[in-house]
Amino acid sequence: MERDSSPSDQFHRYKNLIQNGDNPDITKERQGASFNLYNMQCFVYENDHKLQRRQEILEFVESHREFDDPVHPHFLNRDEQIDRATRKCLAMVDNLDAIDVTDYFDEAPLYQLLTIGRELHCLSLHYGMFLPTIQVHTEKSLILGPFQMAASKAILGTFAQTELGHGSNLSKLETTATYDATTKEFVIHTPTMSAGKWWPGGLGKSANYAAVMAQLYTSGESKGPHLFMVQLRDNAHAPLPGVTVGDIGPKLGNNANDNGFLIFDHYRIPRRNMFMKYSKVEADGTYIPPPHAKLGFGAMVLVRLLMIRDQTCQLGAAAVIAIRYSAVRHSAVRQGEINEGEGEVQILDYRTQQYRLLPQLARSFPSSQRMRSRNSTSKYVTKQINNNANMELLPELHALSSGLKAVITWEVAQGIEQLRLSCGGHGYSRASAFPDMYAYAVGGCTYEGENIVMLLQVARFLMMIAKEVRSGNPKLAEIAEYIAKPDAVTARISSWKTCSDEDIIHDFEAVTRKLIFATFDRLTTLERTMKKKEAWNACSIDLCKAARMHVKTYLVKNFLARVRTCEDPASRTVMHTLAKLYAFDLISGGGGHFMKGGFLSEKQFNEVQLGIYEMLAAIRPDSVALADSWAISDLELRSVLGRRDGNVYPALLEWAQQSPLNQN
Repeated sequence: MERDSSPSDQFHRYKNLIQNGDNPDITKERQGASFNLYNMQCFVYENDHKLQRRQEILEFVESHREFDDPVHPHFLNRDEQIDRATRKCLAMVDNLDAIDVTDYFDEAPLYQLLTIGRELHCLSLHYGMFLPTIQVHTEKSLILGPFQMAASKAILGTFAQTELGHGSNLSKLETTATYDATTKEFVIHTPTMSAGKWWPGGLGKSANYAAVMAQLYTSGESKGPHLFMVQLRDNAHAPLPGVTVGDIGPKLGNNANDNGFLIFDHYRIPRRNMFMKYSKVEADGTYIPPPHAKLGFGAMVLVRLLMIRDQTCQLGAAAVIAIRYSAVRHSAVRQGEINEGEGEVQILDYRTQQYRLLPQLARSFPSSQRMRSRNSTSKYVTKQINNNANMELLPELHALSSGLKAVITWEVAQGIEQLRLSCGGHGYSRASAFPDMYAYAVGGCTYEGENIVMLLQVARFLMMIAKEVRSGNPKLAEIAEYIAKPDAVTARISSWKTCSDEDIIHDFEAVTRKLIFATFDRLTTLERTMKKKEAWNACSIDLCKAARMHVKTYLVKNFLARVRTCEDPASRTVMHTLAKLYAFDLISGGGGHFMKGGFLSEKQFNEVQLGIYEMLAAIRPDSVALADSWAISDLELRSVLGRRDGNVYPALLEWAQQSPLNQN
């Protein structure tokens, strides 16, 4: 595909969102922006190439009729949703080479969103979990065959770990894989009702293979959970003898994905069907453990980073919708007057509305930007894992991905709901896209690791660091170096206009460090009179608080650092204010931590509150342009309320008239 690389052409293509017939209110907002939109979009997406690729993929999808929807997807039943998603998924995959989608982290999710929408599909886990599992866990000499079959869709796979009775507690999974040395086979079995696999996407109707997590038994001994490649259906797509499989029924969202259940009845697979890149079972049943206990984390970390990136983009899209709609809402008949007799104003002018919208917009930026850099780190670590090389970064990356997953998915789900509420009654309609966004986002709080469990994994990492610091011989990872710094007695925070980035970082690090050591000391005290697990449980709420604060400190530090790399002065000024709003809003929400022990004085806390209000007023004139900086097309947004032209009310009526109830 020929690519236009002229900066001037790109400038006109991306900056000119203003067209004849647009709502005058939204046009006025765009004309009043203080920064060049194209420059800001290049900063958000790191370079103009990524921005240009977004446009190329959009134009490709819009020009191919096989991606069209004859019937609006909101008005389809579940069978029709699955058929639509499957049809589009196959068309999407068949056109991968034509559009040259090779960027798995940025371009592939955009291509899927433009093609199918927010609904997952029958191949979501095939590409998201099954293929990465083959890549990470298959021996080099054997990887080519299974990977080629999976990549070409000769086999369709899923990842079967969660059970009816066990999810995040991996060590207690009940499905068994018992090695039979006489036949050189593993016997896969579901010993209890609660051991049935439950939730794997694509399992219900689509997948004919699965990467199955099961408790390995060999030579009469348990060796813990291991992965196995298991064929589920025959060439006619019927379940094989010993396999019971089906769909688990409708869910809160993602109903185009056939999540399923799976039960085994002494089902036999060849010995070589165990993923044996790291741990092995020899023909005689001898077990060879992995060289490093954390080697299984590589694929999981990458999947979580992809998930966090997708979740954050949902919050960004929700902020775009709510901000644009707040600029045009009832523009013909405004909602009310601030000063009597001076005329009705835009909803966006109300401070309470700004307080609902702009902190959520601020939350959407640091996560998405940092995920790109962490994705590069993850690829590096995965390469090291594959070569059995340096493993030092793995615990750090695992802890960070777990913490980001827990904090960001929670904030995204809560943020989308707050933004929905800011749109009044129309936010309740599926035409707004908020119901679909929320259903998509809230699931992320539980799948790929339940959030509280994820926070406790981060806390375990932090307690280990605290112990090393107290011992006087710390070997600190990059993200934990601040924990060894000297204690700070008072906060440096002041007026938002005068306090520096270093002041903000100092206060976040000091508060988090104090929280970590207070939790460590309490845990240590409890362990003197309790068993370790009992003490951990008694201290678990504080452990989660420390983990959350650690992740938020990381996000604040990196948001501020990222803003400093912005080369365009006007964009940097606005984004710096947004970054400070993000930090001040976190301080306001966590005031108890900051004011404990008099670290943050009441006067300073009042300055934080006043600073938030002043920053809302400062950002208000650029709010629509900041929403536009996400460069989200109407096809990607899929929202009547957030459409580019702002002509919401005629579009709402047009959407409603497509309802089948209006056809008779």
